[in-house]
Amino acid sequence: MLTSLQIRDVLIIDRLELAFQPGLNVLTGETGAGKSILLDALGFVLGWRGRAELVRSGAAQGEVVAVFDLPPGHAARGVLAEAGIEAEDELILRRVNTVDGRKTAWVNDRRVSGEVLRDLSDSLVELHGQQDDRGLLNPRGHRALLDAFAGIDLADLRAAWRGKSAARARMAEAHAALATAQAEEEWLRHAVAELDKLDPQPGEDALLDTRRRAMQGAARIRADIARAHQVLTEGAEGQMRDAQRWLDGAADRADGRLDAPLAALSRALTELDEASEGVEAALRGLDFDPHELESLEERLFAIRALARKHSVLPDDLGGLAARLRDRLQALDAGSAGLARLAKDVAEADAAYLAAATDVSARRKAAAGRLDSAMAAELAPLKMERAVFVTEITAADAGPDGSDTVTFTVATNPGAPAGALNKIASGGELSRFLLALKVCLTGNTPGLTMIFDEIDRGVGGATADAVGRRLQALAGGGQVLVVTHSPQVAARGAHHWRVEKRVSNGQTLSTVTPLDAPDRIEEIARMLAGDVISDAARAAARALLGQA
Repeated sequence: MLTSLQIRDVLIIDRLELAFQPGLNVLTGETGAGKSILLDALGFVLGWRGRAELVRSGAAQGEVVAVFDLPPGHAARGVLAEAGIEAEDELILRRVNTVDGRKTAWVNDRRVSGEVLRDLSDSLVELHGQQDDRGLLNPRGHRALLDAFAGIDLADLRAAWRGKSAARARMAEAHAALATAQAEEEWLRHAVAELDKLDPQPGEDALLDTRRRAMQGAARIRADIARAHQVLTEGAEGQMRDAQRWLDGAADRADGRLDAPLAALSRALTELDEASEGVEAALRGLDFDPHELESLEERLFAIRALARKHSVLPDDLGGLAARLRDRLQALDAGSAGLARLAKDVAEADAAYLAAATDVSARRKAAAGRLDSAMAAELAPLKMERAVFVTEITAADAGPDGSDTVTFTVATNPGAPAGALNKIASGGELSRFLLALKVCLTGNTPGLTMIFDEIDRGVGGATADAVGRRLQALAGGGQVLVVTHSPQVAARGAHHWRVEKRVSNGQTLSTVTPLDAPDRIEEIARMLAGDVISDAARAAARALLGQA
């Protein structure tokens, strides 16, 4: 229940605080006095989209605070929990609009987005006017309204639709893949055979290239090493040994002068032997089969040519081969795979059909209950001859089922039925919408219902009937009514008058709570106009039950 509304610097309101009560709360006043501004302010703090500029001229910012009682089990508690806000018995919504257009909102002193405010508003307030902007006159929203009336949860149906859509998407994808594979089957088989025959391995390109470079380098230096080996083993060693032999023969007659040269020559022969062995070992290490180099180059060039052909790196040829084999395997197993997918599609279609059929049956049953409830509501509103029918027709399947729901009315017996906003007159439309609103939301606990000039276009006994229905509706909760009808205003348990005044050159709107004498004067004004007569006051007392 809305307990208070505080408004500061919004349009033509400078400071205003209203304390609302349970039951029927009525707001009256001259046209243009600012009654709609109160609803604009309430809509602003609830996150509804409305006027872009709300800040009063000359002010830096406008602010609205709304306070609600939140009993245990109220639906708003779930919204708060989802937003990570601790629920209390009192819910305080505050929203600020700066002069440069920035909007900031808080819930119980926690800063929140406009989306959180709108989610909360769905469980706190239901606003309705003759020019309905929340779905009653728009056939596109009728199905959702009927589902809400019936308490239908569409989660299973929507899940079945997603399953059906996914199964059909997989089937279409498989068909497309199979068609593509079939179109390139010859090339695919050739490519797989070519890759399998070569069987390139990861890292093989680099390994072959390194080995090839080593062989090419060995071929260039081996000739020089071989010539050096020949000189060492055939020339230098033989001459040095001849010199050693000649010096040994002369050493006995040289009185020791050849001992040192002979020792040095012996050491040199030993070093020469080591050098020869090292060169010989190097030659053995550089030995390779020229045919091996040729074979190696052929494989290296084949790998690189195949990589260029398929526009991949040599090391990626193995992965390419695996992917092409998978496509070939899918092609070979295509018929079996399609059969399995077709079975999945059939099962998903059946699951969706079962869920949609169940929802349709529940909608039809709910439509009958809604029509009966509307008949019961229309009678006390003096429209006992009018007929309200919820029409359900087949529609294209979708996530919310395969039904189209349309609210139709026939205002007189034998008259053709049609859409609400096309068949009913202004006064009739007001009563139809009041009855429909009561049927759709009247049993929602903790919901504050607001009616903005719902009595427009009716008067006399009909207006009194509307007032009585609003009074009865407010008996179990809270109803706020903006009205120009004295018959409706007289039914209020709490009454405020909205006035527009000029102060210090500024036009300001004020709201005054009315006591019993003030109510007589206000209702008399609504009956008589600017000049209030004693007869008008007597009529006002009669309406208020004080005659």
